[in-house]
Parts: sequence; C-alpha cells; structure tokens
Amino acid sequence: MSKILFTKKDIIKLEKNKNVKNVSVCGITYDFKFKMLFINEYIAGKLPRQIFAENGFDIDVIGLKRIEQSAYRWNSAYKKDGIIGLEDTRKTASGRPRSTELTKEEIIVRQNARINLLEAQVELLKKLDAKERQVVQKNKKIKSSDAFKTIKEVIEKYSFVNVVGYLCELSGVSRSGYYNYIASKDIRVEREQRDLEDRDLILKAFNRRGYKKGSRSIKMILVNEFNITYSLKRIRRIMNKYEIICPHRKANPYRRIAKATKEHSVVKNILNREFKQATPEKVLLTDITYLPYGNSKMAYLSTIKDSSTNEILAYQTSDRITLDIALDTINKLVKNRRVTLTKDAFIHSDQGSHYTSPTFQKLLKKHKLSQSMSRRGNCWDNAPQESFFGHMKDEIDLKSCTTLEHVKKMIDRYIKYYNNYRYQWNLKKMTPVQYRNHLLAS
Repeated sequence: MSKILFTKKDIIKLEKNKNVKNVSVCGITYDFKFKMLFINEYIAGKLPRQIFAENGFDIDVIGLKRIEQSAYRWNSAYKKDGIIGLEDTRKTASGRPRSTELTKEEIIVRQNARINLLEAQVELLKKLDAKERQVVQKNKKIKSSDAFKTIKEVIEKYSFVNVVGYLCELSGVSRSGYYNYIASKDIRVEREQRDLEDRDLILKAFNRRGYKKGSRSIKMILVNEFNITYSLKRIRRIMNKYEIICPHRKANPYRRIAKATKEHSVVKNILNREFKQATPEKVLLTDITYLPYGNSKMAYLSTIKDSSTNEILAYQTSDRITLDIALDTINKLVKNRRVTLTKDAFIHSDQGSHYTSPTFQKLLKKHKLSQSMSRRGNCWDNAPQESFFGHMKDEIDLKSCTTLEHVKKMIDRYIKYYNNYRYQWNLKKMTPVQYRNHLLAS
C-alpha cells in the first residue's frame, strides 16, 4: 500500500469519479467495471498511468506507486483466476453481498472471452513459429509483413478489439508498423500485380528455347529479343521472390581420360591462358567429356572451341572413348567450310592420352596446326572449354535419353542453340556467332 494519504479535498475529488466505489484517507476501492477496462487496455499494450489518466484520475493525487501496485495486483489476480479474480470479496457492514457482483452468465461470458484471447495467442505464436522455421531453412529472416498479415488474420478470426498492441508486442513488431501495413494495402496490391507481370516476362526469358538461364542471361534475352531493359537487381529480386531457380554447376564425378603412356609426348604451353586474342579461329581449345545418360549408359563428347568467340567449331559424339573420337573431331574441323583458320592457328588441350598420341600429333602436322598443352593437373589452363561442358550439362537433361542417337540429337540441338542464340555476358552480350562477325567486321 502506498504511504500517500488523501486530504479531504482529494477525497471529494476522487468520489466524483464514476470509477471509484469508495475512498478513505488511506486507500481507494475501484469499481469492478473499471478493473475490467483496465485489464483489457493493459493487455492491449497501454501503460497503467495512461489508463488511469484517460479515465479521469489525477496522477499527482493518486501517485504512481499506488497505480503500479494496483496494476500488479489486478494483473496477477486475472492471470490466476480470470474475471473472478478481479472481484472484491469483501462484504459490506450488513453482511450482505455487494450489488455489483457478477451473475454466473456474465462470469461465463467473460471467461470465454479470456479463453478466446489465449487461443488466439497460441495460434499466433504457432503461425509465426512455422513461418520462422521456413525462412531459417532458406537462411533468411522472417519479414515483418508476414507477422502483420498473421496478426490481421487472428484479429479478424476472433473479432478482437483493442488488442493490436498486445499482439504486436507478442510478435516482436511495432504497432505503428502494423497500422502502416493496413493503410498501405492498395499500394501493396498494386506492387504485387507489377511483380506478377515481371515474373511472367522473366519466366518467358528463363525458359526461352527450352533451356533454363541465370539472371544475366535473362537480362540479355530481355534486351535483345523483347526490347525490354530490367536491372540485374530487379531480375534477381523477382527470381528470389517466386523461387525461379537457375541450375548450378556441378562437379564432374567421373575421371575424364586415361594417363599418358611413355611413348606419348607432351608439348609446351604456348597459350598461357591468353584466351581472348581478338582473332577468331586462331586459338582452338579441345577436350573430351563424359555424358552419362539413361540407365547407367555412357557416351562421350569431343569438342573444339574457338577461344576468342566461344563458338563450337567442331564436335563428335561417340559411345567409345578411343583415339578415333579426337581424330574425327579434327577432321570435322578441317572439313567445315564455315571455318577459315588463321595461318598461326593452334590446338590447345590438356595432357590426355588422346592429345599426346603420336597419331593425333601427326594429324595436326598434316593440317599445319600447331599444338599447345596445359600444365599437368591444372584445369584452369583450359578453363573456357571446361566451362562449356559444365554449362551444357546443367542445361540439358541427359537422363531422359535412352539411346545414343537420342543423345546425339540433344547435343546437336544444344550446340546450335549455344552458338546462335545463347547470349554471353563477356562477349559484349552477344552470341558466339554474333561476336565472331563483330570481330571480323572490326
């Protein structure tokens, strides 16, 4: 009990307040309805002194300590016994029950209200917890808008009034933020509609010509084929929002080629990673990769790539990884009428047995092609060729193939797409064929 005593003037003033049942020099007896009002607004987030002031009490007369004590006492009683806990159990001098005691029906109604509040609290926390688990799995933070949406759903379901502050505090968000969320509904709907339109357009570019693409490829397709300019940030935001996932490069689990035998000879690395020499059909990169398909079947692909333009100039698909696959690729390159090799053109490869073979090296000399080799075990010396294989395997579905002919058709289709329609960021956002023509024209 507060040590502050009331003067006669204070007592007269307090007795005029409808929320006071009785007042003496030492204390106040509050009306039951005021206690209920206090609990409802206190749960909703208001401060005790604010509630007292709004209901006609002079804070200086009552004293903050007395207000805090009353708030603590009523809140504890309410948590323990609900509505009944707020009743004044004291009797009048006549021994008769006080006329303000609640009927059984009123008590039931008020207890049901408390049960609804507790159920809503549990439902809110469950929804927030489920949402938090989802975003944690994606290494993200739960959005305030998700919490505001959940609070709105709970309030509408239980038809609550004056509980926004309490539910916001429970959810760890601000009450002002919630009201701003409600007020900005029209803006939010308009923004969502714009995002849906952007999503549909980005999906068209994403699936263009049957191959999935990343944000940079999508940007180039939108510019070159749709005449639309979106920033990378905008494209990535839409892709993240609607979970449009680009395939990622995967490590090759297979050994690529056998070790060179003693009679094979290794040549010097004359390329030294100078891949971009602004001269088409001069630096020719070659390699062989595994193509697992169908039910544990295996095919092999040998390619020759123009290092300056990234264009695939010749390729050979086979079900055997013999020397013939490398020889046939060279023969296809020489016979290709669209290819006009420079006088100083050379083939660059790794130190695989196919390329150190005397037969292979003899064929290069026959066609007046020089040779260069990567350092042993250093894949970066032939990185553009490795990159092509990686992107190709990410973008085609070899598992759906059941025969070698099916694999060959899929490879033919992809290489045609890669050379003529796949825009590349480091080729001034052109396709390999466009960039080759660009270099020749300049």
